[in-house]
Amino acid sequence: MKSRKQRHETAVFIRFPIILLFRRRRRIFHIIPFLSALSGVLFVLFVFLSYLSPPINNRHDHLIISRSSFNNGTELRKNLLEEHEFQVPMGGGSLSRDLWSSKKSNFYHGCSFATNEFPTAEVNTLPNRYLLIATSGGLNQQRTGIVDAVVAAHILNAILVIPKLDQQSYWKDSSKFSEIFDVNWFISYLSKDIKIIKDLPRMGNKLISPHTTRVPRKCNAECYQTRIQPILNKKHAVQLTKFDYRLSNRLDTELQKLRCRANYHALKFTDPIIEMGRELVERIRKKSKHFLALHLRFESDMLAFSGCYYGGGEKERRELGKIRKRWKTLHTRNPDKERKNGKCSQTPEEVALMLRALGFGNDVHIYIASGEIYGGEETLAPLKAFFPNFYTKETLASKEELAPFSSFSSRMAALDFIVCDESDVFVSNNNGNMARMLAGRRRYFGHKPTIRPNAKKLYKLFTDRNNMTWEEFASRVQKHEIGFMGDPMEVKPGTGEFHENPSACICEDSNAKARDATIPVNPAMNFEKGTDSADDGHISEDGQDRVDTDYMENEVGIQRRLFSKNMEADSVQHFFKTEQPELDDMFPD
Repeated sequence: MKSRKQRHETAVFIRFPIILLFRRRRRIFHIIPFLSALSGVLFVLFVFLSYLSPPINNRHDHLIISRSSFNNGTELRKNLLEEHEFQVPMGGGSLSRDLWSSKKSNFYHGCSFATNEFPTAEVNTLPNRYLLIATSGGLNQQRTGIVDAVVAAHILNAILVIPKLDQQSYWKDSSKFSEIFDVNWFISYLSKDIKIIKDLPRMGNKLISPHTTRVPRKCNAECYQTRIQPILNKKHAVQLTKFDYRLSNRLDTELQKLRCRANYHALKFTDPIIEMGRELVERIRKKSKHFLALHLRFESDMLAFSGCYYGGGEKERRELGKIRKRWKTLHTRNPDKERKNGKCSQTPEEVALMLRALGFGNDVHIYIASGEIYGGEETLAPLKAFFPNFYTKETLASKEELAPFSSFSSRMAALDFIVCDESDVFVSNNNGNMARMLAGRRRYFGHKPTIRPNAKKLYKLFTDRNNMTWEEFASRVQKHEIGFMGDPMEVKPGTGEFHENPSACICEDSNAKARDATIPVNPAMNFEKGTDSADDGHISEDGQDRVDTDYMENEVGIQRRLFSKNMEADSVQHFFKTEQPELDDMFPD
């Protein structure tokens, strides 16, 4: 408490200038010039000091990012200071894990060998039964069809004819199977499982004419036997059209392992593609011990199909709306709702923020696998600002080196596939076909880190990030990404898309686990016994957000009924009579 004397002195100090000013009203006019001069001096001094101080955006330890750098697909605002500064560190943060390896990956390994009970091609194949498929979409979408066709041929006791690749999709790629995949290796590797031929034979003097039909999505073994087997017995040859995601995610373990043999061992790129892909990897390795590969799906066709909105105003709505018209059966969507539900791809800036929050600093070397980004270089500017060591096929190889591939989208996609597969860390901003195929492949071959965005939770963070500090933002990102980093056992066996989570082909090394006293051995999780769970779910706390987003079922909204093992034949026939029509076009990778 102040004494009475101190309060008196304070009051006198405050009142003194007022008394000087207003003791005699006429004297105030004499003071005004003095006050004006004083104000001018202070203003000049303020400007001079501001000039000497370094501008805020020149600081080397932080980037100041506005609430939305992606605006009209073009603008990166580094200098906008708001009430709450959002300062992103240039270096990596702290994370309670090794960024370049998956936890406990040495306890699990890929295993897909057939058991003695699995019938070989010699005893399983019937004569004069030929299965053909016409794949659909881009390279990785077609890959799912090729792999599943191998299993379908085994179910139908049929001879598989080398699949036809889609030459009418978005990219109009004229490549044949043998120009992308090693066809002789494919036939040879699977020779014990199914018989494969390159072309339909002749019956007598004329070529066999296959009967053309289609099976519903996620068709199981009983479905194929009921739907296709009678036609195959009568016509001898059947061609299944638009063959992608036409096989159930849940099959018996032996069929699942056949799927893995086809995908991870038999389906190999041609030598020229492999050599160029490995050369790209080697050139990055010369620059850095570790590198990160990002599959950045942010092309105009993908944005149009998704129905999402990215802040580009009327120009964006007009441009993407025009592209969207080619999918005639797509319904109008609520962009805000789609984003809140985690159905929209992350922008380049959002990917950069997520990676920085996980601990990847600006010294990390990053490879970008993508087509033509919507908005071009200006859209990529935020990502390049965060990660200046930035590579693509075009920056690592000359036009002459890429000439044999550059006119063919599938061959270019194959090069990206190889680099992403060989990367120390693979990241995607979407849940598309390539992201799924690589996620499954990287699980099978050693659980290499594979980061998928927890889009629903991260959306809220990106929206509110200017209302929190960077430290709080980074902490929340790390929390939300638990279970989305490609670690073993982060997804329950048997859930989601099989090509993403090939749990029937992942075996546990119990001996290695037993040697590590920190890991309890769980005999119930012995994958080698094929104990696939039928329950959907995710082991992490964000499990409810990890859903099977087959783009044709969940994205477009066509509801498909699956066949159960006990479905009666008359119920099957009723199902096919009432099956909803397919879309005319397939969404590309």
